[in-house]
Amino acid sequence: MYKYDHIDQTLVDQRVAQFRDQVARRLNGTLAEEEFRPLRLQNGLYHQRHAYMLRIAIPYGLFNSKQLRMLAHISEKYDRGYGHFTTRQNIQFNWVTLEDTPDILADLAKVEMHAIQTSGNCIRNITSDAFAGVAGDEYVDTRPICELLRQWSTLHPEFAHLPRKFKFAVNGAKEDRTVLLCHDVGIELRKNPNINNGELTADIYAGGGMGRTPILGSLIKQGLPWQLLPSYLTALLRVYNRFGRRDNLYKARIKILVKALGPEEFARQVEGEWLHIQNGDDNFTKAEWERVAKHFTKPAYKNLPSLTTEQLITGASEAEKASFARWLERNIKPHQVPGYASVILSLKPHGSVAPGDATTAQMNAIADLSDQYSFGELRATHEQNLVLADVEQAKLYELWQEAKKQKVALPNVGLLTDIIACPGGDFCSLANAKSLPIAKAIQERFDDLDYLFDLGDISLNISGCINSCGHHHVGNIGVLGVDKDGEEWYQITLGGEQGNDAAIGKVIGPSFYADEIPDVITNVINTYVEHRSEDESFIQAYRRLGVAPFKEAAYKDKKEKAKNTESHGKTAGEGAL
Repeated sequence: MYKYDHIDQTLVDQRVAQFRDQVARRLNGTLAEEEFRPLRLQNGLYHQRHAYMLRIAIPYGLFNSKQLRMLAHISEKYDRGYGHFTTRQNIQFNWVTLEDTPDILADLAKVEMHAIQTSGNCIRNITSDAFAGVAGDEYVDTRPICELLRQWSTLHPEFAHLPRKFKFAVNGAKEDRTVLLCHDVGIELRKNPNINNGELTADIYAGGGMGRTPILGSLIKQGLPWQLLPSYLTALLRVYNRFGRRDNLYKARIKILVKALGPEEFARQVEGEWLHIQNGDDNFTKAEWERVAKHFTKPAYKNLPSLTTEQLITGASEAEKASFARWLERNIKPHQVPGYASVILSLKPHGSVAPGDATTAQMNAIADLSDQYSFGELRATHEQNLVLADVEQAKLYELWQEAKKQKVALPNVGLLTDIIACPGGDFCSLANAKSLPIAKAIQERFDDLDYLFDLGDISLNISGCINSCGHHHVGNIGVLGVDKDGEEWYQITLGGEQGNDAAIGKVIGPSFYADEIPDVITNVINTYVEHRSEDESFIQAYRRLGVAPFKEAAYKDKKEKAKNTESHGKTAGEGAL
C-alpha cells in the first residue's frame, strides 16, 4: 500500500500543528464558533448530539495492521472503546472531546493517517472497490489512480469551498462494488484495446447522488486517457463551482445542476472549459504513475494449488462442517491468484452492536489476524464490513476459528441482516429518527440463519434522515427515519439496488411507527417467499411482481387495526343508544 514520502508527512504534520493552534484559540475564546466551524469540518470534526465526532479517512478503503492498532488505541484512550466504520470506507469516533482532538490527529500522523477533507464543502475521501488488486473480475487495479486523485485533490485551493460536499467513486471491475452511479462523479476505469495496445482510459459519470433528491449519474465522457483525469475533472468542478446553487443548501449538489442543464449540456460546458486547460501542467505523467504504482505491487504469494469447497470442508469436524460451509459460501470471495481467497469479516453480529461498529479488542485482534493471514493489510467496505484480501485457502478454517472468537465470523454477508445503517438519532444531530434500534430489532427478528440462507441475497439499508448516510435509496428494502410533529416515524422504500443494475427505491406510502417496522419487514419478506419462483432473488421477484403485493402486505396490519378500531367505535356507539 502507499507509503508517505517527505511531502506527505510534512503536510499532515503541519496540518496537525495548524489545527492545534485553532483549537487552542477556540478554547480561549479568541476564535468564535462561526469562524471555527469550517476549520474543524475540514479536519473531520463534527459537533453531534452528545459530543464531538471525529471522522478519519481511510483512502479508498485500504489500511494496514499498524494503522488499525492506532485506531484501537484512539478508541480506548479518547473514546468509549469502539469505532464506527462508515459507508464511505472511513471510521468515526463518536465521543471525542475538542481538547483531545489535536492529540488524536498527532497520533494518526504517526501512522500516516489523517482526517483532512472528511467533511466540508470539498472533495471528500475517494472510495473504490474493497477488492481492488485481488478481485477475479477486475479489469484494472484502481488503487494507483485513486492515490493519484487523492494527492491531486488534497487541499486543492480551487476546490476548498465548493457549493456543497463532493464525492468520487472509482471502479475497475466487471461488477460495480462502489455504488458508482450514486456519486457526484463516478469513474469507470478500463483498458482500451484500441489505444496504445490497451491504454488505461476512464468513463466519467456525473450528477449521481442520494439524499433529498436521489438520482443516478449520467455518462458524460467516454474513453478519457488516464493522464488527462486532473484537467478534465478540474474543468468539471469549475463548471459546478461556477453554476452550482449556493443560494439553496438543498439544491447545491451537482446532481441538481446536471438535472437542470441536462447531461448533454453539462457535458458540453465541461468540454468548453476543458478545451483551455487539457494540455496544462496538472495532468498525470508516466513518472507520477510509476512513483505511486510501485507501492501497489503484489505481495509475496506462494505457488499454491486451488482448493475446492469440498476440499476445504474436509478439514472441519463433523459438527462444524455445515457452519464452516455457510461461512465459505457467504464470506469468501474468489481471488486472482490460485490458492488464495478474500475474506469478509462481518461487523453485523445479530442485535448485539450497531452495524459497522468494532470494539478496541476486536480491532487489535483483527490487526493480529491481518498480520498472520493477509500480509498485514486490510480493506474497509462501503457495506461497513472489513476484508482480509489475501488469505491462503488452506488457512481458511484456522482463520474462521479465530474470527469466531472475535464475533466477526457471522455468515450473513449479503443476507437480510447484513444491514447498512448510519448512527442515526442516537448520535447525529441532523437525524430525524434513530437507526440503530431499528437495525437491532430487525436482526433479532430474523436471527435464524437457516431461514436467512433460504431467503438469499437481500439488502436492507437504514438512514436516520434524508441525507441518506445509510444508503437507504439503494437497498432492496430501505428504511428512512422521518420526523412528524416531533415523533419518530419510518418510511419504507422498495426496489433499490446497487451494482451494475443500480436503481433508486420507491416510497411505498405513509410512514410507520418504530415498533411496527419488524412486522412490516416480516410481511414484505413473507410476500416474497409466497410468490417467488425457483432461484428468484428478492429484487428479481419485486421487478416481476411490481410493488402492489408488497405494499398491500406492508400495510396489512395497519388496515386490520384501523378496521378493528372502526368496528369497536360502532359497537360502543350502538351500546350507548
